[in-house]
Formats: sequence, structure tokens, C-alpha cells
Amino acid sequence: MLATKISFMNELANMAEKLGADIEQVRIGIGSDPRIGYHFIYPGCGYGGSCFPKDVQALERTARQIGYQASLLEAVEAVNKFQKQRLFTKIVDHFDSDLKGKTIALWGLAFKPNTDDMREAPSRTLMEALWQQGARVQAFDPEAMEETTRIYGQRDDLVLCDSPEAALENADALTVATEWKVFRSPNFDHIKQSLKQPIIFDGRNIYDPTMMAQLGFTYYAIGRGITQPVI
Repeated sequence: MLATKISFMNELANMAEKLGADIEQVRIGIGSDPRIGYHFIYPGCGYGGSCFPKDVQALERTARQIGYQASLLEAVEAVNKFQKQRLFTKIVDHFDSDLKGKTIALWGLAFKPNTDDMREAPSRTLMEALWQQGARVQAFDPEAMEETTRIYGQRDDLVLCDSPEAALENADALTVATEWKVFRSPNFDHIKQSLKQPIIFDGRNIYDPTMMAQLGFTYYAIGRGITQPVI
């Protein structure tokens, strides 16, 4: 059920982008109904971890074994798989499909805050897609650095940094993949000074688009369209 709620909100977020709506306003409206509430209706770059993907897939397999097509479960999984590509798609579109030689700062590696678990993490989908296109990743996560090294080893196209600020240095853009508390109130002036261009791809909608525009950022979020700097 929780995975279904997440995929439902991500489906609405993708529609909101095409309709010119702000999914955060939609979310506030939906959650105000006490029958629904606000738990697990946050759009983002997909769910991961050891439970949601495994359990949804297990239910799908059980359905097939008894000759039943679990269309809703299949859709939950399909939407999540698609959603894990959203950040990469936004980055590719911004850079006109030319990522070779680009450096992307990545904040967040674990599939959620307060863990080092990277199983089925959206960050992995993003990094692997970036590497395939010739991009380099400079990443920071408060807990999952050792786990990242265990999974990927030493790579020329992956630099694990000792602070969020270090990950920004001379990067072409910043991407947020995990909503760690430490990322919620950064020094935006420092971000602008460190990046080659003031571009943020926010996979967890933790920043305010209006404020980002006023601060001079090109800001991509989930279900909120593109926010351009106020000139």
C-alpha cells in the first residue's frame, strides 16, 4: 500500500509537469482530506530499499502463479522504474544529450535518510546512467560512503567527497537524490560560487522554486516544472 501511494503521487507529478501544475500544491490538497493524510504522498525520484521493491515483486509473482494478472501491482512497479530515470532524463535534456566530460555533484546515495542502505536506491540508477554517457560523479552521503565503495569499488568517474561542499567544487550541476536533513538548508551562495553553472536538479522537492529563482538558480524539481532565474 505504501509503495502504491508513492507511485500514485509520482504519476500525478509527471502529469503536473505537463499540465503546468505544482504537485506540491496538489499534495497539500490531497493530504488535507483526513481519510488520506500526508504519509507517503511525497513525490520524488522513486522508492528503493529492501522491502518495497521486493515485496511488490513478490506479490506480482504470487499473482502469476495463481493465474491472476495483478495490474495495479504491475503499474506500481512500472511507475517506480520509470520514476528512477526522471532525474537522469532532466539532466540529459538540460545538457542537450551531451554529458561527456560533465561533472555532476550528487547529494545523497542511500535510498532514504538515516541509513546506509543502497539497495534499489535511485542514486544507483542515476549514477550508472550518467557513467554510461561519459559523465563524472562527485558524491556525498552522511552514511552510505563505505557502502558505495563496497558496491562500485574505485572508479575514475566516481569521487566520494568528505562533505557536501566538496562535492560541489567545479561541478556542472547539483543533484539531490536523498532528503537528508543536512541538505535542506544549505549555503546557496556557496553552491552558486562552487558550481560552474547555478543549476539544481532536486529529486526530493526539498527547496522552494520561488526562492531558487530569486537566488538565481535554474531549478528542476519533480512535478513542478522548470524554474528559471529571476533576471
